[in-house]
Amino acid sequence: MQKREQSKSGGVGGGASAPPAKRGRPFGSGGNSAAAAAAAAAETAAPSTLLGPSLHVHSSFADQNNKRIVLALQSGLKSELTWALNTLTLLSFKEKDDMRKDTTPLAKIPGLLDALLSVIDDWRDIALPKEHVKAPRVRNLGANLLVTGFGNEYEALASNGTLPLPGLGSSSQEASVLSNVTKLRSSSEWWLDEDGLFNLDEEGRAERQQCAVAASNIIRNFSFMPDNEVIMAQHRHCLETVFQCIEDYLTEDEELVTNALETIVNLAPLLDLGIFSSSKPSYIKITGKRAVQAIMGMLGSVVKTWHCAAAEVLGRLIINPDNEPFLLPFVTQIHKRLVDLMSLPSVDVQTAHGAQAAAVGALYNLAEVNMDCRLKLASERWAIDRLLKVIKAPHPVPEVCRKAAMILESLVSEPQNRALLLAYENAFAEIVFSDARYSDTFARILYELTSRPNNKVAAARGVWGM
Repeated sequence: MQKREQSKSGGVGGGASAPPAKRGRPFGSGGNSAAAAAAAAAETAAPSTLLGPSLHVHSSFADQNNKRIVLALQSGLKSELTWALNTLTLLSFKEKDDMRKDTTPLAKIPGLLDALLSVIDDWRDIALPKEHVKAPRVRNLGANLLVTGFGNEYEALASNGTLPLPGLGSSSQEASVLSNVTKLRSSSEWWLDEDGLFNLDEEGRAERQQCAVAASNIIRNFSFMPDNEVIMAQHRHCLETVFQCIEDYLTEDEELVTNALETIVNLAPLLDLGIFSSSKPSYIKITGKRAVQAIMGMLGSVVKTWHCAAAEVLGRLIINPDNEPFLLPFVTQIHKRLVDLMSLPSVDVQTAHGAQAAAVGALYNLAEVNMDCRLKLASERWAIDRLLKVIKAPHPVPEVCRKAAMILESLVSEPQNRALLLAYENAFAEIVFSDARYSDTFARILYELTSRPNNKVAAARGVWGM
């Protein structure tokens, strides 16, 4: 089945034929160690076209160190993880108006995306709400290491007198120590268990959380690169992780949730929710229904910027007809929340305008789906009033006003809606004579209302003046 639109929409969530618009370039930062390593590996200077105090990483750096980066992420060692995350932050960083060609496609570094996801999964395994009965957790990062460098692990084992000093003893002694890693971890489980009742290693938890946030920021940055969109949109583990992060927005780190949501916004036009029921290997049991429910949760959150992003996700997902079976059961709730967003109370005018743009863009795409969506939107309380308010205010972006007018024109095409829209006949006539930009659209709306009485209610209004 062909897609209704292949292009991404900008701030209003769809319907434009302009090139795909992103939500702004990421503002990343890296440590001094990564900057020094990148500078040492660069064979040529930054191009003269790169102006400003931007830190440039040579494109050959990823090619020369791709295996080392992935192995560092998989090692579980704090120092190696820090180096890899700082390096990838620099490689994925790009200014808003930066026109560099040396972006870093994920295809150039095999296994990188899975390694980054393992860092997030390792944090989420210890960050989830605790139950009375704890399920066994398999340590993926640093499974064969006695000390990973996070928190106070070294001090905990040293206090037991079981940690050998480096450089002392034979290789057989070191081998025996490594073979007893599991036993030592079990004996010190009260300390090493990150989510245990007696765990006092808050420093270790904070460091792991920082690594997870950094990994999510890198994944977000990579989603801005066109070369990575298809790979990420078809990577089930990646989608399951980001949807699980926004699903747990009440307990998860706010920056981690924001990065996950921004990733979904960028990938939404290429995303098929049916991937969660496909034969691809599943790491987290996320279904298409749970994914939509997670987005609906973001629409009802207390963070206003999440509202705009969630509305954009819905507007971009509905572009793909394959997503309709997952979204249409929630269309009544979606309409209600999007109509509320058009009158979002905010002291920040820019936030209010952004919410209106995102809501109108999503409603514009939903109104094009089928007759049922148009009927439900017209019957939604305050929907027509707030669409008119966007036009009369007017919204600072003319495209938003144009789409609001086209939504009303789409609604009047259904005979069942004309009885509801006749109540706004005077408002439509006022716009026809006062605003030349949308006079043609509202003239067509008035023509549909007054010259084509295709239903009994409209005919009664015309004959008896009801």
